[in-house]
Amino acid sequence: MFFGVDLRKTLKELMRRTVSAKDYIMHMNEPFRDRFMARMKDYSLKGDIVEELKKRVDEIFVVVFSAEWCKDCAANVPVLALLADKTGLKVRVFGGLQKDPLNPKEKWRIPPSPPEVREFKVERTPHVVIFHTNGRELGKIIENPAPNRTMEEEILQLVRQGKSGRAGEN
Repeated sequence: MFFGVDLRKTLKELMRRTVSAKDYIMHMNEPFRDRFMARMKDYSLKGDIVEELKKRVDEIFVVVFSAEWCKDCAANVPVLALLADKTGLKVRVFGGLQKDPLNPKEKWRIPPSPPEVREFKVERTPHVVIFHTNGRELGKIIENPAPNRTMEEEILQLVRQGKSGRAGEN
């Protein structure tokens, strides 16, 4: 179960309400797109990590909350787009997050921010959630990977820690 609902239905809904990381970047406004594209061009994924993740892509998917103006998103979302391209990993993005400075009760202005920011309890961006395809959350990466780790290393570490991925196991 995922947030108390059948994951198969939820996955279809997530796919409908999100875009791929690559599409998210390609449809950004300037100058943001240039910054994200430059990161994609300059970044080199770690080959051994890519090969390990390729073996696991059918078991996992990634949901990301991102904002064009966010420097940490500009550093990390392009890496997720590269990972998706090189491994086949499903990376789906809820984009367009905007803060709501006029409402002290809400961090994000909805719309344009997606209402899912509440469900996922998004406080900072990027907010990256790694799931096993059975619905079990394997972990989160908030803003940046752990010190001295790349995004791909952090994702693989979370997947490895998840072991079998069976719901309810730790």
